[in-house]
Amino acid sequence: MPRTHKSLPRVFVTAPLAGGVRVELDRDHANHLVNVLRLKAGDAAVLFNGRDGAWLATIVEADRKGALLEVSEQAAPQTAPSGLWFGFAPLKVGRLDYLVQKATEMGAGTIQPVITRFTQARTRPDKLEAYALEAAQQCEVLTLPVLAPETSLAALLGGWRQTHGPRRLVLADEAAASASPVETIAGLRGLPVGVLVGPEGGFADEERETLLAQDFVVPISLGPRILRADTAAVAALALIQAIIGDWR
Repeated sequence: MPRTHKSLPRVFVTAPLAGGVRVELDRDHANHLVNVLRLKAGDAAVLFNGRDGAWLATIVEADRKGALLEVSEQAAPQTAPSGLWFGFAPLKVGRLDYLVQKATEMGAGTIQPVITRFTQARTRPDKLEAYALEAAQQCEVLTLPVLAPETSLAALLGGWRQTHGPRRLVLADEAAASASPVETIAGLRGLPVGVLVGPEGGFADEERETLLAQDFVVPISLGPRILRADTAAVAALALIQAIIGDWR
């Protein structure tokens, strides 16, 4: 995106975007632009919908109840969907939003809550969507991740081949011997991959045994330190993106 547009507010909309189109914002987005950011008619913003790229738009009308913007030119083309799957055991509010936001920023294409024995909380789809959207608006992410429905670890593993085909599941295994994961991850180059991070306290012994018994599961160590679940998620996603992902 041009540097001249980077300081502009970014707004997610559901309407199609193209030059000359007028887009009416809902009450919440209009309130943010008009009452929080103090924008007015004639000011600019960047709109995106996850399908048509990012577009420069100018506010035509604005008040406390709504705003009308006219789209002028494309600021950035639409990015391709990411094939990276990310599964996590839900955390308590406060750290859950951090985890989902960071997964969105790190390029996860699908994000799915996975319930394990030691899972601390359950998720609400509307909250996960809000967390992902906030990260996308702040970090110029144009393709929003798919938020897959919450599932159990047993159901995930039992249906893995049917749902994911040849995808390998990289397991952040805190019980694994501390060793560099670089060669292990590099060996997955060219294959679709997923990343699974467990709950605080780790997987139960029987869960870990079941995971390691699957031929599609690839365990890796994240080093000699015990990481919090949200930290482990960022570390694992960074390794995947740096070694075989879109950071190369």
